[in-house]
Amino acid sequence: MKVIAIGADISINDVSCSKSLINNIEKDIPNLIDLGASHAALTNITGDDVVISAFAEDDLIETINQGIVDILKDNAEDIGDIAGIAKDIDSAGEGISYGEAKIKQDMYPDAIILAYDTYGGEKFVEDVANSAINAAKSMEGLTDISESLGEKHQKIPGVGFVSSETDDPIVVASVENLESIGIISGAMIGASLGNKNVYLVERNTSCNVIPGSVIVSATAFMNGNVIDLAIPFQNRMQILR
Repeated sequence: MKVIAIGADISINDVSCSKSLINNIEKDIPNLIDLGASHAALTNITGDDVVISAFAEDDLIETINQGIVDILKDNAEDIGDIAGIAKDIDSAGEGISYGEAKIKQDMYPDAIILAYDTYGGEKFVEDVANSAINAAKSMEGLTDISESLGEKHQKIPGVGFVSSETDDPIVVASVENLESIGIISGAMIGASLGNKNVYLVERNTSCNVIPGSVIVSATAFMNGNVIDLAIPFQNRMQILR
């Protein structure tokens, strides 16, 4: 089994997602369960980007990925990142973001999902995402984490290719127990925020930052439930006097 996540900018504007877009996507999430996903949800809403995530058996990954893309396409206010998907590498453009991580057999499907949004395609976002990946890799309780980013085309199983111009990455990590979620997500969030001009935002926050910045949302996707990690971490990071 794997946890998979696909993110896309399908909003009609560049800074936020409308309530109608969010509601329409959530209404279609059960389609993924019908296709065989064990759990599925709209996990991250970051600026004008949405991320749909699901837990699926390996032989259903391609089917579920295409199902997610169909939901994004059917509800798109603007075709946006969907237009960058191509069946061959040479035709691929700036498109949807993709991440996946393996889940151990007989474990509850728990995952951490970080999604980044840039206003102007700021290139340093790749370094930010890789910082989160590297921070989690050596941690106890981590099962798997999505691949490091690089200036390369990406093949999305069952969907096609997107180019290296894709600029709003996703990091997906699977964890082995509840106690690991706080520790691993804390490391990933901390590593992200250690980079210049990066801001942690609550789920469904508009991208109201000075251009040249990156925002990141963080969710725990636990047995089908979504927890916005920005809220508890905001409380945790208050300095006691």
